[in-house]
Amino acid sequence: MREITLSKAVNEAIAEEMRRDDTVFLLGEDVAEAGTPFKVLSGLVEEFGPERIIDTPIAEPGFMGIAVGAAMTGSRPIVDLMFGDFLFLVMDQLCNQAAKTHYMSGGNLSAPLVLRTNLGATRRSAAQHSQSLHALVAHIPGLKVAMPSSAYEAKGLMKTAIRDNNPVVIFEDKLMYNDKAPVPEKEYLIPFGVANIKREGTDITLIGTSSMVQIAEAAAEILAAEGISAEVIDPRTIVPLDEDTILKSVRKTSRAIVIDEGHQSYGITGEIASRIMEKAFYHLDGPVIRMGAMDVPVPFSPALEDITVPTAETVAETARKLMRGEMFHGA
Repeated sequence: MREITLSKAVNEAIAEEMRRDDTVFLLGEDVAEAGTPFKVLSGLVEEFGPERIIDTPIAEPGFMGIAVGAAMTGSRPIVDLMFGDFLFLVMDQLCNQAAKTHYMSGGNLSAPLVLRTNLGATRRSAAQHSQSLHALVAHIPGLKVAMPSSAYEAKGLMKTAIRDNNPVVIFEDKLMYNDKAPVPEKEYLIPFGVANIKREGTDITLIGTSSMVQIAEAAAEILAAEGISAEVIDPRTIVPLDEDTILKSVRKTSRAIVIDEGHQSYGITGEIASRIMEKAFYHLDGPVIRMGAMDVPVPFSPALEDITVPTAETVAETARKLMRGEMFHGA
């Protein structure tokens, strides 16, 4: 099977869906002229023209509102939000309009749109361009939230999102755009709410999101060399969340660590951990551990930024402590 970058996978997914469905169009800042700052959309305007690949002014609330209206009246827009940090600018259109249209119209209207944006620190982009804000939209009923961990997931989830009749937010880790993975040339879709067991294990479950899946896999490799068997799970979507796969794994291993790049407090780690505690408590041999980003604005300093998010080494060390029972004592 060929290997392509995550960037290429997203580009292919959008192009294939635009060829399949004339109602799909894309809009955002620099999407045509520049192909976005990460060059993900390069070449699309040449094929589909500026009527379907639309450069917008620097006015996120405006073009998000355009997308919501277009979605309600028969189109399937894809909104390109240059940085996930700009979510704050579109929250009313996304959370008060798109997310609630189906409910407030008694099912007569829908808003089938995709908001694709990014997350992730350690790119030296400072506090306003390095946040991971997926917990904000996951909190809103009516929105689906996807978090691809590789090029394979990025393509399959994007195609599913475009065809979904609900508003979907996809977060891509900006550090992964050049990462390659096997991606079939044949068409495929990845259903929402179906987690992927990336590695089977018997001693501890590591649940990671987005790039933290790779961190979990690297930690599992470290632990394997020490005789600890870690199972690694990629939820793929946090809304809907595949609870069954996660709970089945934890009931088998009796231990769990949840790893996410969002801030630890009030975040995705807490949500998944609490569901495990509620529904698999009597199978646990230790507390469910959360590992998220520090509760600080992301620093610009490389030395400081690198210690704000979980690493394979810190995950492995936490797993060792959990296996030894040290987490009971707040170690």
